[in-house]
Amino acid sequence: MAKTMEKYELMYIITPTLGEEETAALVEKFKVLVEQHGTLDEMDLMGKRKLAYEINYLSEGYYVLLKFTSSPDFPAELDRILGITDGIIRSLITVRHD
Repeated sequence: MAKTMEKYELMYIITPTLGEEETAALVEKFKVLVEQHGTLDEMDLMGKRKLAYEINYLSEGYYVLLKFTSSPDFPAELDRILGITDGIIRSLITVRHD
């Protein structure tokens, strides 16, 4: 039986206090993780932006948007890894309907 694949969108925010190399390393880490468990459809490095409200006394963050296709069990694991990764302020994974 073939595995069903779903389309997802991941938006995550990296703390702005990291250096350029550390930020790039985090972006690469999650890009590779998505590619190992599915297909990366689109990646948008949105850069530093002002947050809607302060999070942990920070008023801005480095935004990254990933659109990917994977099996339905992967997003839960991806969310867990994002939650325990230092430097990630917030993340949200949603199902895409496009």
